[in-house]
Amino acid sequence: MNFEEDIRKSLAVLKAGGVILYPTDTIWGLGCDATNSDAVEKVFSIKKRVESKSLIILVNGIDMLERYVKEIPHTAAELISVSDTPLTIIFPEGKNLAAGVCSEDKSVGIRVCNEPFCDELITRFRRPVVSTSANISGKKAPADFSEIESVVISSVDYCVRYKQEDRRKACPSPVISIDKNGVLRILRK
Repeated sequence: MNFEEDIRKSLAVLKAGGVILYPTDTIWGLGCDATNSDAVEKVFSIKKRVESKSLIILVNGIDMLERYVKEIPHTAAELISVSDTPLTIIFPEGKNLAAGVCSEDKSVGIRVCNEPFCDELITRFRRPVVSTSANISGKKAPADFSEIESVVISSVDYCVRYKQEDRRKACPSPVISIDKNGVLRILRK
């Protein structure tokens, strides 16, 4: 199976409201259409995670980001433009997203992704994709595909083949929050 076939099959699943297991720019993730509430509920069910916990989403650039956050603080735009590694930013208020993606306070975690597979998938899908670690809630996030539990693999609608053999150990991205005034807080290094 090749990259293109993985993209096509992933797109079909996302458009149908399903869940994919895919390599992100950091660790392997569970993904779905971030604008589809039923799909988001499926992700929570697979992870056995309470729905009051928000999800991170991936976008392919500033233009897409603007469609899903109420306002992009200048500090955030600067960080995105200079960061050469994955960086998740918690924005004060999301919009146009499914229930369960944003926190109860309306904030949303978003990462502009430039990994080839994710970028191509999101660009063709033309919507943000949920990116939450491919594990049961409370368990260790997998550093590579071989660490993903079989129960998670069997619960998704499609498991991407691309990078399954890659054994480089990955880790989650740093997470920062930026409030409406541009004040930055580091939440995870």
